[in-house]
Amino acid sequence: MSRPTPRKSLRRRNADLHGSAPDKSEVALIIVDVINDLDFPEAKQLARFIPDLADKIARLKTRAKAAGVPVIYVNDNFGRWRSDFRALIEHCREGKARALIEKLYPEQDDYFVLKPKHSGFFSSTLETLLRYLGVQRLIVTGIAGNFCVLFTANDAYMRDYELAVPSDCVISNTAKENKEALRLMKRYLKAETGLSQRISFGKREPVRNQRPSDLSEGRENAPDHRK
Repeated sequence: MSRPTPRKSLRRRNADLHGSAPDKSEVALIIVDVINDLDFPEAKQLARFIPDLADKIARLKTRAKAAGVPVIYVNDNFGRWRSDFRALIEHCREGKARALIEKLYPEQDDYFVLKPKHSGFFSSTLETLLRYLGVQRLIVTGIAGNFCVLFTANDAYMRDYELAVPSDCVISNTAKENKEALRLMKRYLKAETGLSQRISFGKREPVRNQRPSDLSEGRENAPDHRK
């Protein structure tokens, strides 16, 4: 049996981030800043929206995993640069966010990316991970719609990703701010902003506008498969 050459072996390892990213998918579910200690002044405004948000994201995540779609938690580190991922979760779990963390507790096969600023792409490994996974379409959810979700979606759009931001899976300090953020993402980032239950996990197909004459010509020229 012939052994692979070093060059072929290197390519094989590079194709899956040296064995650490085995999934391949055109679609990924991004969950922004839900591993959160809710220890900031605006947390009281967000608190009333969190139970419903956690429930909706949990249901969407269950559907995504059943469809073989990778789930990526993109999260602030809350200044805890020396903590690992699990330590960060336990830190947040000890405080006001216990119910949120337990509802959306990351599973063993989920991915986790730490970010230092608002956007999930800024100075993080997210773009590298998405490239190796072969992702073309992102479903972005989380906290807060008018800050970290918006900034992450904007940077995704700048990198030519297709976007879906389900309106019931993002929250902001107020319902008004959330609606404004969703409106911006729909209008300028071409994001789908319908309800999460209507999200599909396939790659969105471009729709070509057709005139009535085009449709009639298509019917005339279409092959007959009824034979």
